[in-house]
Amino acid sequence: MSNQPKDHQQDEILTSPGEVGSLDPFEEPYITTTHTLVVENRTTLKVRKCRLSVTSGPEQGKEFISDKERLRVGAHSSNDLVLGEDRAASRHHFEIQYTERGYLLIDLNSTNGTFLDGRRVERAYLSSGSQVRAGQTMVTFAPIDEEVTVEPDRDGELEGMVGQSVKMRQIFGLIRKIAPMDVSVIVQGETGTGKELVARAVHTLSGRKRGPFVVLDCGAIPPNLIESELFGHEKGAFTGAVASRPGAFERANGGTIFLDELGELRLDLQPKLLRVLENREVRRVGGNEVIEVDVRVIAATNRDLVKEIQAGNFREDLFFRLSVINIQLPPLRQRREDVPLIIRKALADPDIVQRHGKKRVLPAAMAILQGYSWPGNIRELVNVVSHVLTFSDGEDIDVSHLPARLQGQQKEQPLPFNEHLSFKDAKEQLLENFEREYITQVLKRCDGNISRAARESGLHRKSVERLVKKYSLDARAIKQGAG
Repeated sequence: MSNQPKDHQQDEILTSPGEVGSLDPFEEPYITTTHTLVVENRTTLKVRKCRLSVTSGPEQGKEFISDKERLRVGAHSSNDLVLGEDRAASRHHFEIQYTERGYLLIDLNSTNGTFLDGRRVERAYLSSGSQVRAGQTMVTFAPIDEEVTVEPDRDGELEGMVGQSVKMRQIFGLIRKIAPMDVSVIVQGETGTGKELVARAVHTLSGRKRGPFVVLDCGAIPPNLIESELFGHEKGAFTGAVASRPGAFERANGGTIFLDELGELRLDLQPKLLRVLENREVRRVGGNEVIEVDVRVIAATNRDLVKEIQAGNFREDLFFRLSVINIQLPPLRQRREDVPLIIRKALADPDIVQRHGKKRVLPAAMAILQGYSWPGNIRELVNVVSHVLTFSDGEDIDVSHLPARLQGQQKEQPLPFNEHLSFKDAKEQLLENFEREYITQVLKRCDGNISRAARESGLHRKSVERLVKKYSLDARAIKQGAG
């Protein structure tokens, strides 16, 4: 069993870097994280909001409070604060963005200009009590620090996830609280901990639930295609671009985009992603048209992004923009009490019952399953359930039905490499052997179903297809037990 960090460290649910009241707009940006406090199994979440109050003009008395990262003010009905009765206000007069340095006021090329405390400005930072004039309307700005208590969820189940452990019930409670906020979220955790399930739950419980949920695996797309996958491309933009195609942000318009394995995103593409997040608009590869998008971004990574920033591999400003809420998922070995729940839920699935009948895990087998360290986390556990369903004929699942590595029968073997090759060639040969064997075994377990193989392996479907093609495999001919 590997060394484990102390449990109390994993109880910290991280929220937005910095505090509105302590931000100096003239200081250089820096990395800082506000930890949510855990006291008697409760968490307190510090929520960043601001209030816009109309103090004079045709709309006097109107007030707007929001936790959004970007607010627009103007005469058009699409604005957050609508000044429909002010004929001197432009359709989109100004906007307020929350940045790593504080709240930034931006004039949107208004006809009559935007005035901050009596002076016309194009871009300026706001402070508490700032007076902003648009047309005949005066708006007072005030940041709000609100501390919200998040109770652990009582049900222990949320949108397909189960967990009676305090850690998971805290996360379920947090998801319910933040889902309606429409802010960016980063989900961190080891491979297989269920980061996509968390993202889907946030989307489903939000006001965007009727909109699309688009998944983009940044680590599974070839480097030369990632920009096109993110932002789309026009016909003829590059070799093979035989038709125009919208990117993931366009397809997610009105809904949520889930950027999986964000830590794998190339450094040169990170500024382009940041511009999309800040401006809410994309430009396709090879195109000139600017396309507005209304998208909530949820990102996931198994990397420590703060360390990646310090190493120069990830942009600090992009991290700040995305990590308004930071959820850290615990590995399965730190919530072993949830293992029986996850197994029972999997075995109770109607499709499983129809195909394999009712199953139960005997105590000796369950003890082994709970004692195992689960380096692959829930994804590995689900794969083990698939294994025991295949090799157990009766109703009972016993120790003998478990994979050899769980029974302790499997001894570690040295890696089969050719020492007569150069290091580079030997490594490449070893990697190819692993890829071929891994994808073959996953396809066998999934009866040649590429979509299911993609889900169980954690790879993008296109990556599975690429590996099948690379090693000339016939997915349709691969069946469980064949070969």
